[in-house]
Amino acid sequence: MRPDSVVRLVFGAASAAVGRATQTHHHLDSVGGALQKVLAGMEKASRKTGRSLPPRLVAASKSQPVELVQNAYDYGVRHFGENYVQELTTKARELKGLDIRWHYIGRLKKRNAKKLVEVPGLWMVETVDSFKAAEALDRRWGDRGLDCGSLRIMLQVNTSREESKRGCVPEACSDLGHYVLEECPHLRLTGLMTIGRQSQPITPNPDFMKLVWCREVLCQQLHCAELELSMGMTEDYQHAIELGSTSVRIGRAIFSPDL
Repeated sequence: MRPDSVVRLVFGAASAAVGRATQTHHHLDSVGGALQKVLAGMEKASRKTGRSLPPRLVAASKSQPVELVQNAYDYGVRHFGENYVQELTTKARELKGLDIRWHYIGRLKKRNAKKLVEVPGLWMVETVDSFKAAEALDRRWGDRGLDCGSLRIMLQVNTSREESKRGCVPEACSDLGHYVLEECPHLRLTGLMTIGRQSQPITPNPDFMKLVWCREVLCQQLHCAELELSMGMTEDYQHAIELGSTSVRIGRAIFSPDL
């Protein structure tokens, strides 16, 4: 699918939503325009890569009211990311009738695994960063029954090695990947995720390049054809796409474009 097709896909619902949006608060109405700018930026970056498939847009909706999530959904967004289990649980239940694909992008605590796997519409957990977290998530997902299939997960890698950020160190990525593949039958290793150092002045971003390296090593060791890369947020998503990101997590540029 061409990047311009994604713009048409996401905004395919826009014509039906415009009438409703113009009657709502200005902040709600601004989501459509903000999305258009973000998608244009994604399209521009995608053209530079020459890839046939565009990256996935995950709207990071942490702390945003349900009305804004609904508004973005009306404009065609289907993937949403949340940082807190309780907030995700509440929003998923309130929006249960919608075909939203929820991504958990917050810190994964072992004690929260049971509650997390019960979230309606949970599609992916992007923050598996340890053997304990993987084991707990695998066990709790398995408790749901075989008819649930496997749960998509990503390994979070602390490519910048900052103490304030979660994630395994790059050198531990292979061991964790092998553990998930060999010991966690209810999890499907889908890719790698990083946050990286914000406002990185060096180009290309070394944190993103480190994640690319981790993927190359892991794919070679696991004999897999491809793993996704989730990297890039509001400040750096275009650069991340140019370096190979297949999924970007964008919040402020969509929900608070004027800040």
